[in-house]
Amino acid sequence: MQQKVDVGLKLVQAGLINEEDLRRAREVEKDDGSLVTVTLIKLGAITQAQLLTFLSEVYETPGVDLDEVEVDPSVSKLLPPEVASKFQVVPIRRTGRHLEVAMSNPANFFAIDDIKFITGHEVRVRVATEGQIKATLDKLYDSTETMQDVLEGIEEDLEVVEVTEEEAEAGSSTEEAPVVKFVNSLIAEAVRRGASDIHIEPFEKKLRVRFRIDGTLYEMMSPPVKMRSAITSRLKIMAELDIAERRVPQDGRIKIRLAKKTIDLRVSTLPTIFGEKIVMRILDKSNLALDLTKLGFEQTALDGFIRAIESPYGMVLVTGPTGSGKTTTLYSALSRINTMDTNIMTAEDPVEYNLEGINQVNVNNQVGLNFAAALKAFLRQDPNIVMVGEIRDKETGAIAIKAALTGHLVLSTLHTNDAPSTINRMVDMGIEPFLVASSTNLILAQRLVRRLCQKCRQPIELSPETLHELELKPEKLEGHTVYGPKGCYECNNTGYKGRQGIYEVMPLSPGIKELVLEHRPTSEIKVRAVKDGMLTLRMDAVEKFLKGITSVAEVLKESAPDKLDAL
Repeated sequence: MQQKVDVGLKLVQAGLINEEDLRRAREVEKDDGSLVTVTLIKLGAITQAQLLTFLSEVYETPGVDLDEVEVDPSVSKLLPPEVASKFQVVPIRRTGRHLEVAMSNPANFFAIDDIKFITGHEVRVRVATEGQIKATLDKLYDSTETMQDVLEGIEEDLEVVEVTEEEAEAGSSTEEAPVVKFVNSLIAEAVRRGASDIHIEPFEKKLRVRFRIDGTLYEMMSPPVKMRSAITSRLKIMAELDIAERRVPQDGRIKIRLAKKTIDLRVSTLPTIFGEKIVMRILDKSNLALDLTKLGFEQTALDGFIRAIESPYGMVLVTGPTGSGKTTTLYSALSRINTMDTNIMTAEDPVEYNLEGINQVNVNNQVGLNFAAALKAFLRQDPNIVMVGEIRDKETGAIAIKAALTGHLVLSTLHTNDAPSTINRMVDMGIEPFLVASSTNLILAQRLVRRLCQKCRQPIELSPETLHELELKPEKLEGHTVYGPKGCYECNNTGYKGRQGIYEVMPLSPGIKELVLEHRPTSEIKVRAVKDGMLTLRMDAVEKFLKGITSVAEVLKESAPDKLDAL
């Protein structure tokens, strides 16, 4: 058997990627088992089409894009799942005595001989990318039970799964117990679908399970209501919570390994009148993009943000509601400026992802370690860069500003609607305007919009009313094809797949600082910022829409009208 080609190394030698991209991809592979080629595509280092063309040239074998090919499910029965998985081969179609297959390593002649022997067919080989082969095999040979199968099994054993507190505490529920099988399948399904949260909600006559996918909640199933206490007990055991305590909220963590990936789940319980509601936040480090250039900033805005975070001192504030991607932006900023000669310290509530080389602290209000206390302690630890999870009060704000004015770079977040209103929010906390003006380098406001599924998006026409609502002049549409959602298998018929940031980046120019010192209203600061070149959230969202990234509905939902003419 010919040895498998080191595709990553070959890509570097061919000049298609650089050594830094390959190094990062190998780190991800070591961390969670992700395929190097899949990670390179995620990082934007190479496209699927470029990789396929390259593999075809390297192996001197015709390539096949499995996303564009209709794979015949009946043909997959010719090859046992374990063989297909072992050799990473997808049976595509059968023509007479010939079987066409896709392989990630067409040089594996032993595998080809085995496939001939098992199927009794002559084999025609095509090369495909590892990521596409893995995804297709998951669809063709889904050996795991469907959620409905699991539920049916539980319905039959309802008496068995009613776990008492004593039994649960003793850990008497075995791995074969139906409730254990259900919980494991539930988490695996949520990860497979790319959900960010799992909601388990008890009602009087119903138990509802919902997944948050791309920011939207979808009802997935309704397990039997008799399972309520069993599911709650199982999850509390996994999260190391007190299963006997049902009167107060509790927080815990679950760490699992799934398909070679380490997944953290942040678990929160809340007593309701019909039982405890459980919400699990899924923290999948393999999905965390830490490259600022891949987050979707417009180039001018990105240049301004990078200048601010690479400044040796001052304050950079990121604002937006919960779930708007602030943590990802801050982690990406820290990753960019994390070098051997800097001491970076963060205070978070809680720490969501561990970043190598950065000192991260979980705040704990119960023992008095709040953001202000952590920040005071940091300043005695000789830091260069400090990140504070959130400025919630005057004390934290005052210490952060003091740090920014004494030679430290401070990153933090606030909850405001846009960048200009952040200034007055800090003044309302009791911080003097001259301190805000002199310490702040830049304020960034952001939201997340759903991305249109690139497989099924369809061209649309815009009505005059919609153009007016978008504050978009008809001539701006010239040369653009605009799209709306449709729905297909790839996006679970939602029309959307993944999310995209929209950003409002406001550097504090001398003109804006003057307005702050004069206590001018937010509206005037906004007009001045736009005059200085700032794209508002609405403007940035419209740009993403014109590029075919998102839809009209998402633009209108996630960004407020500017009404600059009225100011």
